[in-house]
Amino acid sequence: MHAAALGLLLLLAWPAAAVERVVTLTPSLTEIMLELDAGDLLVGLLDGGERPPGLQHLPSVGDFGQLELESLLTLQPDLVLLWPDSISGAQRQQLQSLGIPVMIVEPRKLADLATQFAEIGARIGRADQGQRLQQQFNQGLQRLSQRYQRTRPLRLFYQVWDTPLYTLGGQQIISDALRVCGAENIFADLTLPAPQVSVEAVLERNPEVILASNPQQLDAWRIWPGITAVSRKQLWQVPDQGLERPSFQMLGVLEKMCEQLSEAH
Repeated sequence: MHAAALGLLLLLAWPAAAVERVVTLTPSLTEIMLELDAGDLLVGLLDGGERPPGLQHLPSVGDFGQLELESLLTLQPDLVLLWPDSISGAQRQQLQSLGIPVMIVEPRKLADLATQFAEIGARIGRADQGQRLQQQFNQGLQRLSQRYQRTRPLRLFYQVWDTPLYTLGGQQIISDALRVCGAENIFADLTLPAPQVSVEAVLERNPEVILASNPQQLDAWRIWPGITAVSRKQLWQVPDQGLERPSFQMLGVLEKMCEQLSEAH
């Protein structure tokens, strides 16, 4: 049996009452807990932006990138859900050395994210909800892929920041999301999650579409009329920041992006 399949079977066999106190260390994992109808198990979270409604009362264990270990220990969690980049490597080692159960979640593809709904659900005693989310997410991806695929993928530049200029590498889940919409990240050959690139490199790869988080970042490209995205006026704002939070809500955001990209020519 494949190792991943065996691991999932073992998780599904985990007793429902095994976990009662969960701390999440990234907003996307907090969202997944809510999507699994498991908000009642949350006892703390790492802050990293606006909290979902109904969670204002939960204790904070720090801010993104800086875990307050003492605050976490006082909550006595029996499971910590962790996105690796949300805290430092040294703090990850501290957590594990203290014997606190840690589940590392780092989907690089949308199919991985779907599988992790089932894995997290099984681990926290919400196996049925996890499997249901996995099935619904995969069905949604298949529907979008069939609807928005192109004979030739759009060449797309996804701008994360402007000074310095950052983009996404090919192993980042958003790169996989672009493929569902019939587009290809022009820097998909880079392995870093958020590599720094030069304007010259973007000019050389000549994207047909440029996506960025805000209009000001897009305006800076208008001085380069030789870029196909500029000449075709396909400089667009990312339709929803939820694209950067891998949870079930990403499916609805992905549909918005696919619809936006369907207008490209």
